[in-house]
Amino acid sequence: MKLFAALLLLAAAAPSPEIRYFKYQRPVQLPQGASGQTCVVIDPQTFSHASRDLADLRLFRDGVESPFVIRQAAAYSAQESHLTPLNLGQRDGQTVFDAPMPDSIYSDVQLDISGQDFIATVTVYGGHDPSGPPTRIGAYTIFDLSSQKLGRSTILHLPKSNFRYLHFEIPGPLSPNRIGGVSVASQPVSEPRYLTVFDAVHFQQKGRDSVAEFTTPARVPVDRIAFAPAAEPVNFNREVTVGLAADSTRGPAASTPPAPPVNSTGSLLRIHRIEEGHRIDDEQLSIDAPRASFDESGEWTITVHNGDDAPINFSAVRLEMLQRELCFEASPASSYTLFYGDDALRVPRYDYAAWSSPQPAAPTAVLAPGQLNASWQPRPDQRPFTEKHPALLWLALVLVVLLLGVIALRSAKRVNPPAPMP
Repeated sequence: MKLFAALLLLAAAAPSPEIRYFKYQRPVQLPQGASGQTCVVIDPQTFSHASRDLADLRLFRDGVESPFVIRQAAAYSAQESHLTPLNLGQRDGQTVFDAPMPDSIYSDVQLDISGQDFIATVTVYGGHDPSGPPTRIGAYTIFDLSSQKLGRSTILHLPKSNFRYLHFEIPGPLSPNRIGGVSVASQPVSEPRYLTVFDAVHFQQKGRDSVAEFTTPARVPVDRIAFAPAAEPVNFNREVTVGLAADSTRGPAASTPPAPPVNSTGSLLRIHRIEEGHRIDDEQLSIDAPRASFDESGEWTITVHNGDDAPINFSAVRLEMLQRELCFEASPASSYTLFYGDDALRVPRYDYAAWSSPQPAAPTAVLAPGQLNASWQPRPDQRPFTEKHPALLWLALVLVVLLLGVIALRSAKRVNPPAPMP
């Protein structure tokens, strides 16, 4: 019994990382004199050969496993706050109100404005004390050009700020009863950085839509799709959808492919014009990618819905991933190599992730091109015998059932012997 329990524990134990079981390796080239925390960017090539979520990534220092932490350039989504305007009213022909801001860094502030077909200038002031002198931040144009099919924007692109209070003044057509509130999202301290996964995406016309089909690399995350439109048309507002291609959603016997599911939607917007004396400059040329669906390789489509307008020519469409960095404590006299390609490993847990903190001025190392590990050998199959040979398990079960049936039949004959002949 004890031997059986020991064997179960041995089978359940997680495999340990060994250099001979990693299929790929990449030497880490330290900058001259690097010491202490050093970081290296994990590029798409590493993702494509590593296991899901980089679970098998291991860093070795002079042949010995070395702890590290992986940090992402920015969060996928920011925490948004919805604020109720204070002191809302009219003063000197202007709609004015205040808003208490979150205790964080913020940039884009969106106004909840009811109604359509308006253009207005919003002057914004900031301060840390509602009774103190305010600081003028700037003047921003908001608009709704729905009747011209040019969309709507009530976002104020402020510089990064941390004022505790903002004061808004809006001269013109927007009365106080059209102000519904203020929304603001906290921003990371540094701008998010992206790496290009690939940018060889070309569009074809299918009816009124511009459609691009592409294959995502397996296990490489795609966090954003960035578009580079031609100079003309200057002003446009187009809806974009991203989803699985029709061929990826039907079985081999299907005669009529169903409509591919939409996994992500967004709008491409570019407006540079003067309207009613207001200068409008607004661009939104990227959309978030359906990241969870990009974990596996597959056929995808990007569809730009043109409506009755002429198609937009794109000089480039880039699939991008947020930059991830692997950070570790470097010793200038040591040699470091990144190994991966062992699907049996789980995500490592190091104390380094708990006690280390990001260093903005940390030296940046470089990953050499990936190469096969010359000492690689397949990891032995450590699955239980029953998982290796499931057919034998079923055969044993059938034999047991047959044996029990024979025993039951014989027992029934002994209990109920046949009646004697008269």
